[in-house]
Amino acid sequence: MPETDQETLTVIYTNDLHSHFGAMGRIAGMIDEQRGIPDTSLLLLDIGDHMDRAAPETEGTLGQANVDILNLTGYDAITVGNNEGLTFTPDLLAQAYAGLLCPVVCGNLRDLATGELPKWAKEHLVLRRGGFTIGLVGATASYPDFYKLLGVEALDPRITVAASVKRLRPQVDLVIVMSHLGLPMDKELAESISGIDLIIGGHTHHLLDEPLWVGNTAITAAGKFGQYLGRIVFRKSSAAAGRPVMVEGHCLPVREGAANERIEKAISIHKLGAKRRLDRTVAVNDRPLPIGYTEESPFGNLLAQAVRRYTGADLAIVNSGQLLMDLPAGEISEGMLHERCPSPINPCRMRLKGKDILYSLEQSLLDETANKAVYGYGFRGKVLGGICVDGMEIRYEAEAEPFHKIIEARVQGIPVEPDKDYLVGTLDMFTFGIGYERLKNGTGTEYMLPDFLRDLLRMELQTTGAVETCFLPRWKKSAN
Repeated sequence: MPETDQETLTVIYTNDLHSHFGAMGRIAGMIDEQRGIPDTSLLLLDIGDHMDRAAPETEGTLGQANVDILNLTGYDAITVGNNEGLTFTPDLLAQAYAGLLCPVVCGNLRDLATGELPKWAKEHLVLRRGGFTIGLVGATASYPDFYKLLGVEALDPRITVAASVKRLRPQVDLVIVMSHLGLPMDKELAESISGIDLIIGGHTHHLLDEPLWVGNTAITAAGKFGQYLGRIVFRKSSAAAGRPVMVEGHCLPVREGAANERIEKAISIHKLGAKRRLDRTVAVNDRPLPIGYTEESPFGNLLAQAVRRYTGADLAIVNSGQLLMDLPAGEISEGMLHERCPSPINPCRMRLKGKDILYSLEQSLLDETANKAVYGYGFRGKVLGGICVDGMEIRYEAEAEPFHKIIEARVQGIPVEPDKDYLVGTLDMFTFGIGYERLKNGTGTEYMLPDFLRDLLRMELQTTGAVETCFLPRWKKSAN
């Protein structure tokens, strides 16, 4: 449709949808209503983590379902979240974005080999809506150690955002930063970089129903999972050469009601296609593998075996909460492993003191620890769960006082020494102090991307004798 020189600009945005496809049709319906408001131009943006491989629609289509919904909804630009940038390899993300109809604005990622922006990315973007010339700047949370393993360099977003704002400010009426950086970084950008009119945020799942003002910069975000739709309205200033004025800013609850039928139909089609792909058999299991969260179980042991084998460590420490249900006997499909282990979590290897291992094992024997709800850093389980090990045997007294339950722990038959370093295979989430917090004390950590835990489970199920071994007990109750 032809642009008109309108006096009002409405910015509609989403952030951190995390593949909640059930909300996307309703969101599209609300956006359709906003497009129907007379005498205003509309700019539609997504601030990252639209994709989440915990959702079967995303996993089974490798992000194509998300791209289709972005196209059908009519987004004008998006930026990249860590769920896009880190859970997809660069090649897979390039394949997904090859069909995207709108630009991806993200200025702080570079190809490690060439130093160039990814082919799908723009450092910044100038576009016109109605009577407004708008400069868009994008940045994503920088996890340099993780990105490096994927062949990507993650630059300091403070530097790239400042450079883009400086370049765009003289050319545009509005500078909008699409920030998948988190609220603390958004505040820092607003305080340190002049010339930003609006920062639309994400990553930390914060909801700002009304904009937070830092100097002349407004900061906003619409929570998580498609529960809200962000809306900001600008009008042209009556003052000569004055910047547009924000006259409205709030988040609209995404309500039950009329959804966009095209979006709903597309989601249904992708769901069927994803199911067909995930129904492929990857292993055959001759017996069921139960999972337990407060006691040792074969499925938890299998996961620990898989991590130890993959990392080549002396021992492995994982949490049973990664596994959401038992694994049955019979044919095992990709979808069954995805359903039971949906978290986009990677293995890692580190050197860890015996005293930190022993402390974590003691923690595992506390029901309040095993049943603790945990959120973030890729974890998609319900509770933390107890520790599952491989390469270790633990003898304990269940009725003893907390942190005095373990009688002895052995690694390959030798008692654990508190001050000795052990090569431990474990999970990346623990290195951030999530759950078993003493596991973050490891040194020389080596992250292993791009394989997820469900990939390791598939390999372990395909290994001769692995299922039999997972029934061998590691935790042994003392008879006393």
